[in-house]
Amino acid sequence: MDLERDHQTLGEFIIENQKDFKYSTGELTRLLSSIKLACKIVNQKVNQAGLIDILGKFGKENVQGEEQQKLDVFANAVFINTLSQREVVCGIASEENEDFIRIENAQYSEKSHYVVLIDPLDGSSNIDVNVSVGTIFSIYRRITPDGTPVQMEDFLQPGSQQVAAGYIVYGSSTMLIYTTGRGVNGFTLNPQIGTFYLSHPNLKIPEDGKIYSINEGNYAMFPQGVKDYIKYCQAKEEDRPYTSRYIGSLCADFHRNMIKGGIYIYPSGTNSPNGKLRLLYECNPMAFLAEQAGGKATDGFRRILDIQPERLHQRVPFFCGSKNMVEKAEEFMSQNS
Repeated sequence: MDLERDHQTLGEFIIENQKDFKYSTGELTRLLSSIKLACKIVNQKVNQAGLIDILGKFGKENVQGEEQQKLDVFANAVFINTLSQREVVCGIASEENEDFIRIENAQYSEKSHYVVLIDPLDGSSNIDVNVSVGTIFSIYRRITPDGTPVQMEDFLQPGSQQVAAGYIVYGSSTMLIYTTGRGVNGFTLNPQIGTFYLSHPNLKIPEDGKIYSINEGNYAMFPQGVKDYIKYCQAKEEDRPYTSRYIGSLCADFHRNMIKGGIYIYPSGTNSPNGKLRLLYECNPMAFLAEQAGGKATDGFRRILDIQPERLHQRVPFFCGSKNMVEKAEEFMSQNS
């Protein structure tokens, strides 16, 4: 298949479909274009890992108490610098930074309507062993008055208020998958010419699947409902046992389940009492994508997109993927609540 001949570029797709966006003034087009540019820069460095001095630990911890990798620091700087150049972005919050960033050159611009929350390099601990990593982004329209500095409340909006979200997988091929609330579409990068082409239009998560993704090394600390669900997945029945697949990069695990059907679980009761994943940088954008693709995302009891955030780096349990699989897991959780 000739992608150049048969498929739209990402830029063409964004422009063609901006008329369906609630705020069709071209701002979101410029914002998504800046994300596209930043991810191509990060992709270049990921592909050079092992050839240049970009592997290994940076020597400092981020706000999460996690040891930063060199590529964490590089990716964070690239996305912040690239997004800061666009007048439409008035604030950025990153998983790597303790507080949100006000974009000084946009503070008093009436054109600066959006805030971006980002996990610059998801799964970065895997980079040294050449396993797929990714970037996750979430976009909101500010709720404080235009032309004034952004405030914390602009970032602490429930996921249901997202205007766009997506992720990039840096793997055997580099893909950008995003939604603006009208379905999910995936684009594959042609590295020879640096252009993304529409390769996975109108992505849908199968309602059922045969893959469960969870770090079973933490089994002893899981809630009883999760333990019972794992036993259900492993039981020898007509349609089971399911296959266990866990990469440890949310983008990669989520993407596989998006294509093949499956469930991803990071519950409470691990070394992180409320789960490891961050509501704003990981769970909300992935939940938005999952629902737009026909899947489901909860904390085991509540819809992720309905949770009112209280802190920038708030963590929540995460159950996400094929609708029927998530609902079955919720049944086991409710029986043991």
